[in-house]
Amino acid sequence: MLQGFVRVALAVTVVVLAVVPDTVVTAITRSLGTEATCPPRDTRVTTPYPITGYWVIPRPDRCVTQRLVEAVHGVGGDTIITFGARILPAEVDGDGRVTGDLAGDFAGCVENGKPCYRAALEAAPGRTIGRVYTYLTTERFGDAVLRCPGLDRRIESGGRTYYRLMLGGACDAGRHDLLLIAADGDGVGNLLAEAAAYGMRVFPGLPVPPRDPGKPWLPDLAHLPALNELTARVLADYRQRYATSAALGGVYQSFELAMRDRADDDAIIALYAAQHEVVAAAMPGTKIMVSPFWDARRGRGFPVEQVGKGFADIAGTRAGAPMAIAIQDGRGVGKVPVYGADEVDVSVGPRLAPMVGERTHRQAYHGSTRDYVAEAARHVEPGVELWVNVEVFEPTQVAGECGRANPFPLRGRATKSRVDEQVAAVGGNATKIIAYGWDPFLTCRSDDATPSLSDDLAAGWRQPIIADARWTGAGITVEGYRLGGGDLRFTYQARGAGTRTVTVPQQRHAPRTGNADRVPGGLESAWAPFAPGDLDPARPWITITATDGAGHTSTGGYAFDGGTPAAGRVGS
Repeated sequence: MLQGFVRVALAVTVVVLAVVPDTVVTAITRSLGTEATCPPRDTRVTTPYPITGYWVIPRPDRCVTQRLVEAVHGVGGDTIITFGARILPAEVDGDGRVTGDLAGDFAGCVENGKPCYRAALEAAPGRTIGRVYTYLTTERFGDAVLRCPGLDRRIESGGRTYYRLMLGGACDAGRHDLLLIAADGDGVGNLLAEAAAYGMRVFPGLPVPPRDPGKPWLPDLAHLPALNELTARVLADYRQRYATSAALGGVYQSFELAMRDRADDDAIIALYAAQHEVVAAAMPGTKIMVSPFWDARRGRGFPVEQVGKGFADIAGTRAGAPMAIAIQDGRGVGKVPVYGADEVDVSVGPRLAPMVGERTHRQAYHGSTRDYVAEAARHVEPGVELWVNVEVFEPTQVAGECGRANPFPLRGRATKSRVDEQVAAVGGNATKIIAYGWDPFLTCRSDDATPSLSDDLAAGWRQPIIADARWTGAGITVEGYRLGGGDLRFTYQARGAGTRTVTVPQQRHAPRTGNADRVPGGLESAWAPFAPGDLDPARPWITITATDGAGHTSTGGYAFDGGTPAAGRVGS
């Protein structure tokens, strides 16, 4: 899901975030050479939603970046993630110019009238150049990437910044690989400067390796030495320029893998182990974020039972560094469904049918998002946090719907109620909920009169979301977001009497305290007395919806198995 963007140029509660002093922001900005006159910042969080982090595409324009960060911050975002650029093997012609798809991007890499390849040869007489690599990125680097005096150079040409780096393990080595970097603006630097102003964190993507030519879903480990040296230099630059900025929250491992039982010699695990060791050595204590995926489709995916092994394999690559495993929930690509426990034998919805056919959830999938996330939560270990990356899009587009057209495949627009379901399915276990991705899925509009998804989240941010429920004495405790001390409505099947609905005022409401042992900051909890004596044991599901004190009601119901209340009651 995420790899396709690696090369893209790339009033109930008020959340108050610490803001870095303007003097620090100005210092960072000046050091990046991106000072600009932009409108005054609005650092209020006006419509906080439970998703607190988003992938974004870095912009070279400082004021555009400010508006982007401000929009994310306004709906409660405190974290921004970017993809890393890919290091690619390259060829040069007889004149020393880069050939192939990136020839135009590196045509301006000229020093004293000579292409950078020839200039590198002349700067290192008597030495040989082995492989040539290119790296097209949206960030400028400082002097820390220029490790070898005389060999490594920064070149300003044609409005672009180029870097000529000799990779050889040691500056006096007889053989080097040549890495040519083209930076089209400093989108990553802009994000860090703006994030500092809004009290937010950025996770820049680590450099990405080339794909295996024969198996493009795997990295080509033959290029691991060059990748690791580039990674070390980039992190040395981060350490030098951002050491005093709280905006650098960590780094993001952009190469994806499936969270499942993997072979002992798995190439992606080998990549993770090697590159994460570089991170741990270059910037001790830096958090490494990874975002694996899973596939619950029968016949193509893997069962819930494989999650534990997959989680452990990924956590084992962190080299002692703190790690956040932000699992993609799978709903956006149709690989994992979001459904209530009462809907196992209900047909999949129309947005999933193109992916798995006209079948029931049980027939099409091994389990739901809730099942998979709950299993992952059982394997969390010290030093590792479980985040969940909810996919805020649909597997395919329908006529007239906005979404993503490039890169392929097409993706459609999700609804606020659908995203509420995703948040409800993971909120009881996730330390943090993030989403892929802000652009275009939160910002696109089908037409001028249709609000974007971010507009819908902002308009409905007060609507409660129930993430969990349990019997507590002679009533039911629910946990979730924006519960707000209103009512709980219970709908169930009564023996011989059909459907009944009972609305009960909340008698206890604990804002952001319940579940605090598992989730920092916790979820709100609410309790209402309810113990039906006529629940049909053949249909034991109790559907719960919540209304807060201001009258805002949840967009969907939470299905609770009320069939065995005695076993679950723990006192009042």
